[in-house]
This record gives sequence, C-alpha cells and structure tokens, in this order.
Amino acid sequence: MMRPTHAPADHPSVKPAKTGILIANLGTPDGYDYWSMRRYLNEFLSDKRVVDLSKWIWQPLLQGVILTRRPFSSGKNYKLIWNHEENESPLLTITKSQTRALAALAEEEWGDQVMVDFCMRYGNPSTKDVLERMVEAGCRRIVFLPLYPQYAGPTSATANDQLFRGLMEQTWQPAVRTVEPYVSRPDYIKALADSVRRALDGKVPKKLVASYHGMPKRYLMQGDPYHCQCQKTSRLLREELGWPEGIIDTTFQSVFGREEWLKPYTVEHVAELAKQGHTDIAVISPAFSSDCIETLEEINGEIAEAFEEAGGHHFQYIPCLNDDPAHIRVMLEVIRDNIGGWVEPRS
Repeated sequence: MMRPTHAPADHPSVKPAKTGILIANLGTPDGYDYWSMRRYLNEFLSDKRVVDLSKWIWQPLLQGVILTRRPFSSGKNYKLIWNHEENESPLLTITKSQTRALAALAEEEWGDQVMVDFCMRYGNPSTKDVLERMVEAGCRRIVFLPLYPQYAGPTSATANDQLFRGLMEQTWQPAVRTVEPYVSRPDYIKALADSVRRALDGKVPKKLVASYHGMPKRYLMQGDPYHCQCQKTSRLLREELGWPEGIIDTTFQSVFGREEWLKPYTVEHVAELAKQGHTDIAVISPAFSSDCIETLEEINGEIAEAFEEAGGHHFQYIPCLNDDPAHIRVMLEVIRDNIGGWVEPRS
C-alpha cells in the first residue's frame, strides 16, 4: 500500500497496480446433500441463458416439482464421483490444479505483475467474490477466460454476464478483456489429438464419438454458433489425427425437457452403434475443459450402460484435458494473446 505521488497527506493508500488473470468454470455444488444441491440447481436453472422460458411459466415448475425431486437424484450422482478426500467435486479439484499450474507459468512469464485466480459461474467461489478479491489486491486490468473452447450462450455468454454484474458493484472498475472462443487454435486441437493418441495407444478406432453438451435446437436457429463450432472441433481433430472421414461422430448429451435439442443424442447414438456391430468404441468430450458430472457420471454411467445394453462390449472414455501440461500451455498462450500491451514479459 502506498499514497499516490503528489496526493495530499490524508489521501487513502492505494495498492500497486496488477493485471488479473481470471479463469471461469461452470460451477459446482458445495456438497451432495439435499440443500447444497438445491441451492446449486436453483442458481443454475434460474439462469435465463440456460432456460429461457418466461419466469411466470418456469419458476413455479422449478421451485415446485423440480427442486423438490431433482436434488435427491443429482446428489446421488455427485456422491458417486465426489472427491471425498478433499470433500469437493472433481470439477473443483481439477480447476484448482489448473489454476496452480497456470499461475506457475504466468509467474515465470510476468513475475509479480499478474495475479491468477479462478471462479465459478454457479456455486463457489463465485465470480462476484473473486472479482472483489482481485480488485482489492490491486488488479486494475483483468483478462477473463471462460474455460469453453466453443462459444455458447449458456456457457461463455453467461460467464461474461456474471463478470459484468460483478463489475457493476465496483467503485473503481478494472478494465476487462474477455477471451474469444479458441476452437480453431492449432495448439488446442493438437492437445486434444495427443490425448486421443495416448488413450488409444496410437490405434485408430472404428468409431470415436465426440460428445458435446447439448442445447435446444432453437438456440442454433436463433444464431448461436455452438453447433457449428462443435462440428468444426470434430473436423479439425480428425484432420490433426490424420484419420479418414467417418471415424469421428459428433453427438450431444445432457438433454432435458420436451423440446428438440441438437442431434444426434449421444445416449441414443452409442446404442445404435452397438446395434450396427460397432461393439468397441471410444468417447471424448471436447467441449469440457475439466472432467465433471457430465463426463464422469453421465458418460461413464448412463451412456456407457446404454451402449452395453444394446450389445456393445468395450466402451472407453477419454478424459478431458484437465491439468495436462499441454492444456495449461494452451491457456497461457490464449492469455498471452489477450494481455498484450498490459504486461511486458520479465527480461
């Protein structure tokens, strides 16, 4: 803390200016008990970017039957994958590890000029709380990186929304740069391809299913680019692997509600593959930067079971990039592309 140059003696002290690097993930409940799950689901499912129905229609359903029943079933699923040693969800454990690794690289690059932290769109640590902490630490500029390679309104946009809401409460707002989707970055695609090669020991499968989180088809028709960017990821991944067309299938998971979502649905598609004689498949989730309930429980649970019940024999899930060094290096390069003019590398 120091008094600004030329300021009067009674001027409040100001911390030396820093540049913040803030990564954001989807979120996590604080526990798998009923009330922790209810708080988390209420925040998540009340987001207009996630469910854009009229609140007069949606909120009575949500606060009634959905939040009465769903916390029990979701809690059971979280309990199956919970990190009991740290008493936290795997998503939180992995995001912490990613942050530590990114902070180490950032320190090598920029020294104490930067501060690295993470937040969650839903649950804790909240975007608002972490933003306040960074501002109080002297961050006058912030690079904000939502951990979504492909842009979507219910992911990237709502993360940015929450950051902007937090900025509205700041007396002295920091300058902010939000990171654009990095779906086409060669280093991201190479990291994905290398993870496939390692998992499959260099073998070329007959079918690799690239399963992305789903969304209502209506969002695509309204102009959301997510579907197209998912298709692009699968194509670039196949090209990087050097595989012929037809090996990678793009599908979408986590469907709920009655309206049509992006198709094909992963759970149905893997069952159909088994019926067609593709009894040995691998599945990857390129839209997720960290393994979470949708990958560890849904893919390895519901989706794997659907495949096996339809006659499949061998189902292999390829983990997310998580804290793989190549993935952390991608994050650093994305940050470097967006921090230019704010911070100079250490000499």
